Amino acid sequence: MTNSTTNDFATYGAQLFQGALKPCMNDLEAALVSVPPDEAGVRLHGVKALEPLLGDGCIGAVAASVLGASARPVRAILFNKSHETNWSLAWHQDRTICVKEKQDVPGFGPWSVKGGLVHVAPPFDLLTRMVTLRAHLDDVPVGNAPLLIAPGSHTFGRVSVDDIDDVVSRCGTATCIAKAGDVWLYSTPILHASEAASAPTSRRVLQVDFAAEALPHGLEWLGI
Repeated sequence: MTNSTTNDFATYGAQLFQGALKPCMNDLEAALVSVPPDEAGVRLHGVKALEPLLGDGCIGAVAASVLGASARPVRAILFNKSHETNWSLAWHQDRTICVKEKQDVPGFGPWSVKGGLVHVAPPFDLLTRMVTLRAHLDDVPVGNAPLLIAPGSHTFGRVSVDDIDDVVSRCGTATCIAKAGDVWLYSTPILHASEAASAPTSRRVLQVDFAAEALPHGLEWLGI
């Protein structure tokens, strides 16, 4: 897949923003310098230097192009595949959000703690109004485990485990290759997967969820 229009994003559920990260690449590298480089995935919170980049900076601007000016980062994870940390990920939908603390709210659950942070599965329609952004700090050719997506699968709603293979077969598969400095944006519920890198080098990806609404009944996004 290559650059597409906003209308295409609504249809396909994914869009490539070539070079969108380059104006702030050095700032992003500096913001992440304290993150352990040898861990496969680190859930980020309290990294103050990230706030301007993910707010109205070059990264936040990508999310705002779809969600509007109210878009705000609500979760961030730094993934790094390398010779030492190489894995595959089966087809799935992302179904949890990160909040400040547990509250008994109808429609929210089950609850879990990941990386010391509180997560919960919200009503699925909330996920359909979110986007997830992947900012690439390294080149991701075919051999370096690019994200695989099933274009249009975000329109199928909550897909049961038993139906995932059928939906992927119906939608087909797109390989989201990228250059360092590129940003991929996709609808949060889209079916996606990743193979282990066949020629692993460093593959650092900052993945950020964005939303443009408050949570109900006293729940609060954890944010970044």
